[in-house]
Amino acid sequence: MMKYAILILDGASGLPLPDMGDRTCLEIARTPNLDRMAGQGMTGTARTVPARMEPSSACACMSVMGYDPEVYYKGRAAIEAISLGIDVARNETVFRCNLVNTDGGIMNSYCSGHISTAEARELIDALNRELGNSGIRFYPGTSYRHILKLGNLPEALRAATTAPHDISGRPTSGYLPKGDGSKVLLELIEKSRSVLKNHPVNRMRIDQGKIPADSIWLTWGSGPPPEIPPFETVYGLKAALTSGVDLLKGLAKMMSVTVLDIPGVTDGQDNDCDAQVSGALEALGSHDLIIIHFEAPDEAGHAGSVQQKVDAIETADRQMVSRLIDYAGHDMRMLVMPDHPTPVSLLTHTADPVPFVLSGSGIPSDTSSRFTERQAETTGLKIDPGWHIMKKLIGN
Repeated sequence: MMKYAILILDGASGLPLPDMGDRTCLEIARTPNLDRMAGQGMTGTARTVPARMEPSSACACMSVMGYDPEVYYKGRAAIEAISLGIDVARNETVFRCNLVNTDGGIMNSYCSGHISTAEARELIDALNRELGNSGIRFYPGTSYRHILKLGNLPEALRAATTAPHDISGRPTSGYLPKGDGSKVLLELIEKSRSVLKNHPVNRMRIDQGKIPADSIWLTWGSGPPPEIPPFETVYGLKAALTSGVDLLKGLAKMMSVTVLDIPGVTDGQDNDCDAQVSGALEALGSHDLIIIHFEAPDEAGHAGSVQQKVDAIETADRQMVSRLIDYAGHDMRMLVMPDHPTPVSLLTHTADPVPFVLSGSGIPSDTSSRFTERQAETTGLKIDPGWHIMKKLIGN
């Protein structure tokens, strides 16, 4: 029976960099294995973010996983809440709660210097002790990403919010929650500063020369998650996913896709790529399709680091793509693509189409020789809407 593998290189595509010979990070990176896939298979572009929708990983990864965001996307926070096992009742709302650094009124770090999960948990516990009650509850997630749940405050969903990674280095005053329903969000952000300011975790981080988490930031509000038909019902395949990000785990759970627990899988540059791909390939013994989500290129894009982004792409090529190609001696098809671009020059996501490469059993070869944005565009193969990419992979 045919097997399938998808590797999502989160945020790997981007824009040409004038200081780097007008090359993108994908063009700068040495990717012999991705290029081999391109030479043996087909490349093209996919529009993973529908018009007028936010260019978030929630929308984009939903497309890569074969679901139409215009039908099934109802808010990011609810998806992450599912991953964390948080029930959201009809009268409740949830928000992503980032631990950030806004010293001097500037969004200095949307991730508090990639604070550790253990440190963050202590801070979230403190927020619950000082600010929590029967209608306000903070839930710890991974690193800087957490969840706030509000009871009987549906008006909060009318507040206009901005993702913190969209305003890196900018004054926060113009981007705080605003409009109807923003009062409780603004109050919690303001009160969080006094809770976090002198917390022992932050004092220790300062002593160690690390960035403290001096505030929360609230965005991506939503109500209860929508019901989504199981992946196996829609596509006739049993699927599994591995990721270091709660969002992807939440999407998988919504789709009744198995979430793999693989030690060493993280959301950063320290991700154990060997362990992640080994665990995913092992899961192919009992599943038809595996989805490997690699977050590091996206984090490097948000940090504005060309070197980190190139390093992440090269690491994925060397440690992940090579293993998938070797395994493909079996009857297997592979898809590699970003979910959305995260240009290092912009520090945030865009909604531009992303390149993809398909190779393996029954996939015809085109004229491509490299896996880059420009090469993908020259083939003329465009998948729009992007969620049809799953049908292209499995042949439905």
